[in-house]
Amino acid sequence: MPSILIIDDNASVATALEVLFSVHDIDAMHALSPDEGLALLEQQPVDLVIQDMNFTEDTTSGEEGEALFQQIRGRHPDLPVILLTAWTHLSSAVDLVKAGAADYLAKPWDDRKLLTTVNNLLELSETRRELDRRRAREQRDRNALEARYDLRGAVVADPASERVVNLACQVARSELPVLITGPNGAGKEKIAEIIQANSLVAKGPFVALNCGAIPSELIEAELFGTEAGAYTGANKAREGKFEAADGGTLFLDEIGNLSLGGQMKLLRVLETGRFERLGSNRERQVKVRVISATNADLPAMIRDGEFREDLYYRLNTVELALPPLAERPGDILPLAERFLGDGKPLSNAAASALQRHAWPGNVRELRNVIQRAGLLAQGPRIEVADLNLPRAAAPRAAAPTADPDRSRIESALSHSHGIIAQAAAELGLSRQALYRRMDRYGIPRE
Repeated sequence: MPSILIIDDNASVATALEVLFSVHDIDAMHALSPDEGLALLEQQPVDLVIQDMNFTEDTTSGEEGEALFQQIRGRHPDLPVILLTAWTHLSSAVDLVKAGAADYLAKPWDDRKLLTTVNNLLELSETRRELDRRRAREQRDRNALEARYDLRGAVVADPASERVVNLACQVARSELPVLITGPNGAGKEKIAEIIQANSLVAKGPFVALNCGAIPSELIEAELFGTEAGAYTGANKAREGKFEAADGGTLFLDEIGNLSLGGQMKLLRVLETGRFERLGSNRERQVKVRVISATNADLPAMIRDGEFREDLYYRLNTVELALPPLAERPGDILPLAERFLGDGKPLSNAAASALQRHAWPGNVRELRNVIQRAGLLAQGPRIEVADLNLPRAAAPRAAAPTADPDRSRIESALSHSHGIIAQAAAELGLSRQALYRRMDRYGIPRE
């Protein structure tokens, strides 16, 4: 049951409020002086304070109420405070609201308006507490993850990225191939580095090859090596990436760009560990952990005959789907601060602009934006103009359905990190209405 503290020297006022709240299942207690009220705040948890503005007989200045408010704010900065005021010092209450008071009500108050204000503030406080508890749990989980595994300096501040990194660490010690999917610039190579760092071959080499940056006719030579004279210009023998990665990990980025011939040879290496250099008939044996990555739709490429289905299932024994940066909003500011290093800090407005941006180029775009802004900013802080972000088109509002289905409810819960009040607001429902629908669809209450 929520708890309210009433601080008013008029016992009849305090009693009337206590009776009003008790009828509506709200626990209320009262103090007749500022000192008594501050003492009660130290002794037991309170969700909301309602305080008078004057406590000395024949005093109407509001100075006592202002002093009490400042003391509460100093000791309990997140505790909502409603001011009860007479019209003679209404301006003082308005000033205090600007300074952080939750609201003010004139005496005599309207019961319905007071209850509406109180219920809204109590729900907001509960939402804040739920969010704080969730953040604390997430921080504990991240600390445990960092203590147990080598994360290679990765920023893991959002639950979405934490899930991917956690799974990457879990599969790292197996020898199974891993396929990392996600858009360009999202950080797929960093996930591959984390897998290597926590694997049984962590001390072995980590060799990376971007299949999309090599002409298709040269990819096989890069992978398997060449003998002298294998083709025009091959004047000496050269080892390929598989030989270089022997005893370690080979990371194949943009695997969808590999030719069909290269795919067939790669499949054979994955199955047997054997291959031949181009221009050679001698088989070579290697032991390599293969991690591949792509931003392509490999199942669609399989349907179009552009990617071997048997290779696809061999590569993605374990698939890690890395979301785009826009779906990992908790990572944006920590990544920006990492890229800034000891440089100029972000202004509050610039930080807000970073969080609003869609980041089509993902982490790579964010790094470029921050590095450019840090170089060109003239003031002591990086401002919005220094970021030079493009204007985003206003999103088209989707027409709401009469009643949200399971997928919309789960999506809203995901966006709000499980905070019921926020999810309900997104869906246009009350908290109880959302709970009823969660129960109907079998969605667990956390």
